[in-house]
Amino acid sequence: MATDHFAHSLTDVLINQAPEFLGVYDPGQGWFTRVNPAGVQLLGYASEQAFLSEPARALRTPALSAHDWALLRELCRRHGRQQAETEINCPNGSAFVACIELTYFQAESMPSILVRITAQTRLHQVEHELAQSVRRYEAVFANATIGILVCNRAGTIVSANQMAHQQFAYPEGALPGLRVEELIPNAGSRRHEQLRQSFNAHPQVRAMSAHRSDLEGLRADASVFPVEVSLSYFNLDAELYAVAYILDITLKRQADQELLAERRRVERLNAELEQKVANRTYALTSTLAQLELHKNELAKALTAEQELGELKSRFVSMASHEFRTPLTAVLTSAELIEQYTADAQQDKRLKHLDRIRQSVLHLNNILEEFLAVGRIEEGRVLTCAARVLLPDLLQETITDVQGLLKAGQTIGQEVSCAAPIWLDPSLLRKIMVNLLSNALKYSGENARVVVRAQCRGQQLTLSVQDEGVGIAPEDQTHLFERFFRARNVAYVPGTGLGLYIIAKYLELMQGTIVLHSTLGVGTTVTLTIPYENHSAD
Repeated sequence: MATDHFAHSLTDVLINQAPEFLGVYDPGQGWFTRVNPAGVQLLGYASEQAFLSEPARALRTPALSAHDWALLRELCRRHGRQQAETEINCPNGSAFVACIELTYFQAESMPSILVRITAQTRLHQVEHELAQSVRRYEAVFANATIGILVCNRAGTIVSANQMAHQQFAYPEGALPGLRVEELIPNAGSRRHEQLRQSFNAHPQVRAMSAHRSDLEGLRADASVFPVEVSLSYFNLDAELYAVAYILDITLKRQADQELLAERRRVERLNAELEQKVANRTYALTSTLAQLELHKNELAKALTAEQELGELKSRFVSMASHEFRTPLTAVLTSAELIEQYTADAQQDKRLKHLDRIRQSVLHLNNILEEFLAVGRIEEGRVLTCAARVLLPDLLQETITDVQGLLKAGQTIGQEVSCAAPIWLDPSLLRKIMVNLLSNALKYSGENARVVVRAQCRGQQLTLSVQDEGVGIAPEDQTHLFERFFRARNVAYVPGTGLGLYIIAKYLELMQGTIVLHSTLGVGTTVTLTIPYENHSAD
């Protein structure tokens, strides 16, 4: 009996003097039968009785539901001990993160649970958050949909994710320990080693294929595949590590080749069409020279000219309908791929998809120019004057070309046309979009394009000034001819139809166009268009 009394006294001392929450939980009653003073103070109750009289008869743990609490007790009964981390709310509205430990025991053959609650310190929270951060990093690294290699200064791979192993066809875990040169075709020369030494001396972040577009990777079976690579770095324990992000662009390269082949086919058809026009024109000239002697030949020549126009119109219509369908399919596919946003690297994928989309839209614009030429030459373009607020129309036009802006490019406005004017808004908008597109396309980064407009004496004066490459004087006299391209911009994509179409639209609007350009300085195009004034109803 003395021993039992001693044990009970010792138990009371241990529980009452414990610095953290200690309580005895009765599974049968579903609530605590005892709690120590430290526990009462920790949870913010006035007394042990106040806690034991809690109406809800449940700890305030929003992250630990009644079902979770019951499951935790059942696991404790089976295994003897369980613990969990959760947030506990106090009656006064405060909260803290705590570790709850449950220990199963029997007192006088009655099942009981000793509950110990320890408030987590800031250090514990930081350690927990750090552990979660490490696990998240490991998950992102391991499951990334782009290959990732981490190398030391010597070029030895110290870490590689699953995608990198798949890209280079190596078994899981086989890449660490290899030299990075083993993944590069023809890496026997010292060039790559010199590049690595240069990077080690001056490490910097490099975007995808910022300096090269012909990079290739070498698989374990000695086959090669095109890649885009971006580099970053980090320092750990005074050691520099380089990180390579690798994207297999096999499908993109195939798509580029298909688009290039399609472009060459369009250029070949254009050349054939020009040759046909030249041949027909020669035949017509020869026929006209013999008009007095060969009246019948004149009729045939006129018929041939009409056939030439019809042939050209049929070609334009055919090119539009035959090429628009596959281009639209490519564009639709790119937009569908864009919807897969679950990957952590979706922003990079969108970047490359946008490149495909812009290429498709560029080819579609070429076909639209062919159609515009066909409509103009067939006389199917008519003017239709309407009320126009010029500042609004110019702002809408500038918004339309925002997607063409290069890095740092800006478009300024100087407009002095507050009152409404009457002219064809559709043709004016097409003219301005074409002029702004040319100004942006032939200007470099950080360049400024200025649009000026003035309404005076029922005459609109519009000008677009850029800081582009300029046009040589010998080329300026041919700028408004079909398919003409200045020699200094032959490398820039285009059809040579833009200024020809603008000039035709201005003829319909009874306007004029003047161009001033200096090589290496820029170009200013000035339009003069008559308009009407209509008073408000």
